[in-house]
Amino acid sequence: MKITSDNKLRKLIVVGDRVLIRPAKQTDKTASGLYLPPGVQEKEKIQSGFVIKVGPGYPLPMPTDDDDVWKGKEDQIKYLPLQAQEGDLAIFIQKGAIEVIYEREKYFIVPQSSILMLEREEEL
Repeated sequence: MKITSDNKLRKLIVVGDRVLIRPAKQTDKTASGLYLPPGVQEKEKIQSGFVIKVGPGYPLPMPTDDDDVWKGKEDQIKYLPLQAQEGDLAIFIQKGAIEVIYEREKYFIVPQSSILMLEREEEL
């Protein structure tokens, strides 16, 4: 399969409680009018961006049952899902983020604990 701009991120798997975020341009503003003032963005303590991929969440401990040896190992891991969803606008703390370059584009890998607020376009 040839990698194109549409499917190039399909190979990436975000693990645990992390979120892959494409940083918003300073001029990006949502339909509802949410934006960060230039003074905040220049200090780079707070950033905004769009959620591209989301990890499975927080792994939950499973009770150990030695009697259930016949069960498959893949069924034993359960996750508590994250609040962030693909397409959300995330406001996050820059200090907790890891900057990565993939296919000549800049992204941030951010733990959910560093996300301060999400804006979702759908009605609640």
